[in-house]
Amino acid sequence: MDDFPTSARVVIIGGGVVGVSTLYHLAKKGWTDCVLLEKNELTAGSTWHAAGNCPSFSTSWAVMNMQRYSLGLYKRLADEVDYPMNYHVTGSIRLAHSKERMQEFARAMSMANYQGLNLKLMTPDEAQQMYPFLETHDLEGTLYDPDDGDIDPAQLTQALAKGARQMGAKIERFCSATGVTQHANGTWTVHTEKGDIDCEKVVNAGGYYAQRIGEWFKPYGGRTVPMVTMSHQYFLTDEIPELKEWTEKNGGKVPLLRDVDSSYYLRQDKNGLNLGPYERNCKAHWVTPNDPQPDDFSFQLYPDDLERLEWYIEDAMARVPILGTAGVGRVINGPIPYAPDGLPLLGPMPGVKNAFEACVFTFGITQGGGAGKVAAEWIVDGQTEWDMWACDPRRYTDYTDQDYCHQKAVEIYGHEYGMHFPHKMWPAGRDKKLSPVHDKVIALGGQMGAYNGWERANWFATDGDDTSLAATETWERDGPWQPRVKAECEAVRDGVGVLDLPGFSRFNLSGEGAAEFLRGRIAGALPKIGRMNLAYFADDRGRILTEMSVMRHAEDHFTLITAASAQWHDYEVLKDGLPEGLSLTDHTTEYSTLIVTGPKARDLFESLGTEADLSAGWLSHQAAKVAGVDCALARVSFAGELGWEIHAANANIPALYDAVLGAGAVPFGMFALNALRLEKGYRAWKGDLSTDYSLLEGGLERFIKFDKPQNFPGKAALLAEKQAGVRKRFVTLTLDNPGPADAPYMSTIWVGDEVAGETTSGGWGYRVDKSIALGMLRADAAVPGAKVHVDIYGERYIATIQEDQPLWDPDNSRIRA
Repeated sequence: MDDFPTSARVVIIGGGVVGVSTLYHLAKKGWTDCVLLEKNELTAGSTWHAAGNCPSFSTSWAVMNMQRYSLGLYKRLADEVDYPMNYHVTGSIRLAHSKERMQEFARAMSMANYQGLNLKLMTPDEAQQMYPFLETHDLEGTLYDPDDGDIDPAQLTQALAKGARQMGAKIERFCSATGVTQHANGTWTVHTEKGDIDCEKVVNAGGYYAQRIGEWFKPYGGRTVPMVTMSHQYFLTDEIPELKEWTEKNGGKVPLLRDVDSSYYLRQDKNGLNLGPYERNCKAHWVTPNDPQPDDFSFQLYPDDLERLEWYIEDAMARVPILGTAGVGRVINGPIPYAPDGLPLLGPMPGVKNAFEACVFTFGITQGGGAGKVAAEWIVDGQTEWDMWACDPRRYTDYTDQDYCHQKAVEIYGHEYGMHFPHKMWPAGRDKKLSPVHDKVIALGGQMGAYNGWERANWFATDGDDTSLAATETWERDGPWQPRVKAECEAVRDGVGVLDLPGFSRFNLSGEGAAEFLRGRIAGALPKIGRMNLAYFADDRGRILTEMSVMRHAEDHFTLITAASAQWHDYEVLKDGLPEGLSLTDHTTEYSTLIVTGPKARDLFESLGTEADLSAGWLSHQAAKVAGVDCALARVSFAGELGWEIHAANANIPALYDAVLGAGAVPFGMFALNALRLEKGYRAWKGDLSTDYSLLEGGLERFIKFDKPQNFPGKAALLAEKQAGVRKRFVTLTLDNPGPADAPYMSTIWVGDEVAGETTSGGWGYRVDKSIALGMLRADAAVPGAKVHVDIYGERYIATIQEDQPLWDPDNSRIRA
């Protein structure tokens, strides 16, 4: 016990591959005074029984970045730390049974090629040449990933551990953490069975015990970690003579096979096969009182339950008949943690200072290397190289109760390879947060989507419309929603529409010095009293941290409004460094919003006897009465027409909604709003606005006030960038001859034979009758009128770069009317 560490910069709780990778990467960044705690041996949780597959494939830009980094690290790690590992880069083949699946493959291939990976589409015949045991008669095509393969999870973890130790980091095995205490200065004491460790920062890398560990942080602002543990089974066959013969003849394994439409992977293991299905009739564990989570499940498995897999086994035997010639050698049925969307929790712990999460990894082996890099960046630098919002723990807020987590985990596990179509709203875990007029919206035909748990109408169906889930399973814009969205956009263009918009994140900031505090945080200026504006927050690299609407009520009294999904993220942006004496409060759940917009919006408010100055200009706000009901009116419109936002207490929204509808407003939904904002070039948070881009690259220089005395975050970096010139520029593109689908997030933009940029959002603009893409393009190529190509699901379309102004109403005369 003499060498037991009593202090450290960082303590990591959990000795799986992600925790150890975090320790390794902290040491690589020079933070060697760090300690990892594991209550048993390293890898004792999900890591030891993981299949160890290492794909680079993902349809998430952030996750693909992580996995790409991991595979590069694993290729050099054995030599770097002098620890041999069984790492087999066999390549993999994904099978497509449909045109839609091939479109998904084409999109992922485009993203991967942009990142320097070499995915390629192949015909079934080409796949059969690589995998001669494969039946291909009913396949549409395949995707080949040459970097895929498998690695021994225990050896990988031990190699990372050896590297961390070599740099001076410490690992305490068989040392259970028992709790944490935070001190007034934000530092921690981590309590263990061997003694206490004082530290600056703590990381929850507890795998399927992350929720239990998370409870320790609740007294300091934490919440219940949103997760469920699922049972994942795979089995290993006995030796297959034909496979052994092929392997010896060819000097290597057959590629890893994934039949993603049938939902399983099939991998060579020695001279047998490893079959791992993700079955629809899956099972969660430790979710009921009669199935409690044990205190220690180290190196343990669940009982075999192969009956659940029967359909998948039969399907796999039909696909690869040699599978049926061998007996089952061993069954692995182990716990795998799932967050509600299947992606990990990686980043700052919501609500808790100096605490981080690197947990709930469903694919921890292939993501572990990149996860350690990202976690170390969060801890040391307070920011990450790549925008990691897809994995940020703050993407979930207070709607993620255990019922929600259980429903979503079962849905995600059973659709592990499911395609996430742009108009598909997955049905599990819904109705967690409802608008005050939810039932009314449903009665009007609202087809709902969830936004940070809030139910909002995406479009309004009429009698006879196909509102089935199956109708949404397409990448194309055309569907039952399309004529309805068009009509909704035309109603906003020609008359007046109303959008029920619950869930805007809404914060009150007040107290002497509030204005000066904000001036020191935002890049631009503050509005005058009674006015509002957009404010941009940068990180110290000048990259886009977030965007907020700032309403000024008095010299030092503000309401800040931001995206629904940004609620916990943006609250922390404001809370960080908040001086004593200022009050910051979250009122998101107390108020709601109606957007009333269109050229007849003023007439509508006048017809309702509105008590307000309806001649007050654009970006004004005021207390008002509409149809005799108290509210506030803000003269803004994300739709790009004359309009107001009605902000009111929840209890007042039903009367206001009825009054506005009764005066002739047409209800419209989020799909229409997205189309309308694209025509104005308005950016969406974490699509067009992310930390992958600087404010200058994002075309936001008009929101930067370089001459103000306050040294806002990123000011020096932005000044240097302005002097040197930006590398990328924000552009609006229109497709010259659009196909059936619009550009999704991260479609590749080509100039000649070179990749020159990427789209950040896209859709059809019904007022301009064009397919629009917003994106980032190499600065020298961002010339208005020039032609580029946009890769949309594997097809390249000619697009024209537009002038740096809105496509619709470029001089904003309609908004200012």
